[in-house]
Amino acid sequence: MKTIGLIGGMSWESSIEYYRIINETARKKLGGLHSAKSLMVTVDFAEIEKLQHEDRWDEAAQILAKCAQDLERGGADFIVLCTNTMHKVAEQIIAGTKIPFLHIADATAEKITAQGIKKIGLLGTRFTMEHDFYKGRLIQNFGLDVLTPNEKDREIVHRVIYEELVLGKIIDTSREEYKRIMGALIEQGAEGIILGCTEIELLIKTEDSRVPLFPTTAIHAIAAVEKALQEE
Repeated sequence: MKTIGLIGGMSWESSIEYYRIINETARKKLGGLHSAKSLMVTVDFAEIEKLQHEDRWDEAAQILAKCAQDLERGGADFIVLCTNTMHKVAEQIIAGTKIPFLHIADATAEKITAQGIKKIGLLGTRFTMEHDFYKGRLIQNFGLDVLTPNEKDREIVHRVIYEELVLGKIIDTSREEYKRIMGALIEQGAEGIILGCTEIELLIKTEDSRVPLFPTTAIHAIAAVEKALQEE
């Protein structure tokens, strides 16, 4: 079994889910007392969030690249960045290490295309929904047609993430708003919905949607275990 290197803390609410799902999956696949071999470096999310909203992505990239280097020196065999938004700086992280990087958008897109879905809705932070690093990868590398909410609804999705979910606040009225927003994407032709922020899975469950959901935390974590168990 390879050692998984996790960059967490964005937020720690979702990093807990990564750790839980990774170890539950390892036990399910291997049985008995097995768990996953892993290392985790966590950041102070307040520092990262400030850099995000001040558009200081290069400085954030330097912090995360150092985390990846620390994991590499610690014996990690590959890197898992436990957040969607910060994949905006994935290339800088990859450039700073010699070990593989498991991209969250790739793992998610593989699940989507395996179901024959072509048109997909995307929820996430404003950065993930509006910038090209994520949806552009889905379009260019996997041929997906990506739908995002209108400007007003994007602001709602973003606000709920930063003002509620990263603080562990699960509010029913916000769930209803997300369900409404997902419904609007479905009306536009979305055949499935990407929960493209690692905290959204704390709020939205399978029963909240009439089309398939693609929970990126779970998909990424399970993909990490599968990679850890692959033969060279």
